[in-house]
Amino acid sequence: MSLYVDASAMLKLYVEEPESAACEEMMVGDPVWLTGRQTIVEVRRNLARLLAGRALTSAREQFESDWQRTNVVELDATTCEHAAEIAEVTGARSLDALHLGAARRAGGGRLPFLTSDLRQAQAARALGWTVLGA
Repeated sequence: MSLYVDASAMLKLYVEEPESAACEEMMVGDPVWLTGRQTIVEVRRNLARLLAGRALTSAREQFESDWQRTNVVELDATTCEHAAEIAEVTGARSLDALHLGAARRAGGGRLPFLTSDLRQAQAARALGWTVLGA
């Protein structure tokens, strides 16, 4: 099985937050991860915002290692068209819609969708998808 992991869930591997242990357990339990290309921007931005010094260096190295084994859905024309359609139907915010468009491109509702973002989870549920996390 594969698991679509958005940036809010992936970040929990590197920064201790509520639900970090649960996200890590779900991700370790399904080692085939998919995510949109924008996740690299979201995670690295938040690591730099939340951590400093050795903690930042360590988290960034771990993220880089995990990123190398993550299946990345490119934000090409088809993915962005999916995102635009989803945004129109659900009212999802732009980055959320890009994640949902990438997930649709990778298999849509056939993939569990892991997020810690409540609004994004609501949009995915409105599409009839299985949502883990939020």
